[in-house]
Amino acid sequence: MKKSWIWCVLVLVSVVSVGWSQDGAAEKVVAAQEQQWLQSQEVNNPDLVAPLLAEKFVETLANGQVHDKAEALAIAKKTKYDSVGYTDVKVTVYGNAAVATGGFDGKGTDEMGKPFDDHERWTDTWVKMPSGKWQCVASADVSVSK
Repeated sequence: MKKSWIWCVLVLVSVVSVGWSQDGAAEKVVAAQEQQWLQSQEVNNPDLVAPLLAEKFVETLANGQVHDKAEALAIAKKTKYDSVGYTDVKVTVYGNAAVATGGFDGKGTDEMGKPFDDHERWTDTWVKMPSGKWQCVASADVSVSK
């Protein structure tokens, strides 16, 4: 009886530790993809972010506009950044889903050619797809005062 109890505890500990290590790996993958998204803005190349977005991606902007993937990428192609940066990036994994949050500071010209100086908080929702690839399914921004 005592030996079987010890084996049960060892199995439970190993299963829990595997789950934690997988969550840690997923956090790193999603955090790296968030950095790739930032890089796409730094170099004004939305093609870097396109494969990270799910086909049914939904973006909600700070001004209340909602865009699908095609619309978001079309706007990104016309937006030109002079400077961008993230602050306070955090990723929390929930099985096959993850939520990434952070701050964004960016300056440049929007799709209409109008200058902007944005300070925002963002929340991105990621899902591990059946292919094993993590993709962002939703992104939302809120403007903040600086």
